[in-house]
Amino acid sequence: MIKKILKSYDYSLILAVILLCAFGLVMVYSSSMITAVARYGFEPDHFYQRQKLALLAGGLAFIVMMIFPYRAFLNGNILKIVVFGSIGLLGSLFFIGHVAGGAQSWIKLGGMNLQPGEFVKLSVIIYLAAVYDKKQSYIDEFGRGVLPPLIFTGVICFFVLIQPDFGTTFIIAMIAVCMIIASGMAVKSIGKLISLVLIFGVLLTPFIIWKGIFSKEQLSRFEGVADPFAHVDEAGYQLVNSFYAIGSGGLTGLGLGQSVQKYGYLPESHTDFIMAVIAEELGIFGVLFVLILLSFIVLKGFSVARKCQDPFGTLLAVGISSMIAIQALINLGGLTGLIPITGVPLPFISYGGSSILLLLISMGLLVNVSMFTNYRETYQKPVPQTTQPIAVVKPIQQKRNSSMR
Repeated sequence: MIKKILKSYDYSLILAVILLCAFGLVMVYSSSMITAVARYGFEPDHFYQRQKLALLAGGLAFIVMMIFPYRAFLNGNILKIVVFGSIGLLGSLFFIGHVAGGAQSWIKLGGMNLQPGEFVKLSVIIYLAAVYDKKQSYIDEFGRGVLPPLIFTGVICFFVLIQPDFGTTFIIAMIAVCMIIASGMAVKSIGKLISLVLIFGVLLTPFIIWKGIFSKEQLSRFEGVADPFAHVDEAGYQLVNSFYAIGSGGLTGLGLGQSVQKYGYLPESHTDFIMAVIAEELGIFGVLFVLILLSFIVLKGFSVARKCQDPFGTLLAVGISSMIAIQALINLGGLTGLIPITGVPLPFISYGGSSILLLLISMGLLVNVSMFTNYRETYQKPVPQTTQPIAVVKPIQQKRNSSMR
């Protein structure tokens, strides 16, 4: 039994995660050593050591989630802990939250900073996967199947938005969109959802303007991306120096540890703009190394979703893969000037304990779904479908055609 389980793990997926984390740790040290000394007065390896501890904790969580059966999250008590725990963490920010980067998104615990919004992403994925798994038989009934998950997601997004943390809000919303599309919901129901979201957005806009949710610093990022060189001393400063870093790297880079921009010119060189340092030091080959591994993980996750015959497992895989893809695209879009800078870290690479811990927990869960899918395919006889396969497995139209015969 144990041998069969061990053979069912996708070791290529595990190896990709290990390679990215190891590479990220090296680049955190290279990109942060000057910042640690000159900006904060720390030891050169300060951020490296903290990232290493986060990776060790995340690695332990990764192994636990690889072993822990993913369907246990369908248990009502566990699901309640996930849902109410995430809401409680977000609510605590209004009382003990710490402001950084213009957003009250952090909780200080001793010498550590915890960002609840990171863990809420996975909570939303688990909740939506569990709800849509349960609602397969009536998923197109607006009152019972469509509206309740939308209300929960909307409440979570609202709490994150008013911190304000637009980047995390957008990621959570887009994850929900991807999971809704993959849930097996009919196009008509998805259209109703889109209309409802648009109406809600229009109604919410005056409130955002009235309350002044976005700080001057966050609003200035739109000016910076529109014309960074015209605002090079203020809003466009980081973006212009990101361009310099990327442009000077060329094909092979200046060499590991040889970045010039990390010497105070690129303030967030080990977090939001770590890919710019990678481009400067390792050139296009370093950038391609990261992009290929990230693409492999995302595509492998969607492949797991397609093979899985369990709606809950399928939606977990879709949600986790979408989260990594969306986060990577936002980060890369920000440092290349395609979108405003949002403070979203590059998955597995950027410095950040909360981020790396969330990602490793999520990847452990994805590896677990992959293992059970492979195990069922290889060692168990096919079981007749008793639940409606969802969109990434079979089109929902099949259900309607079969019911008419």
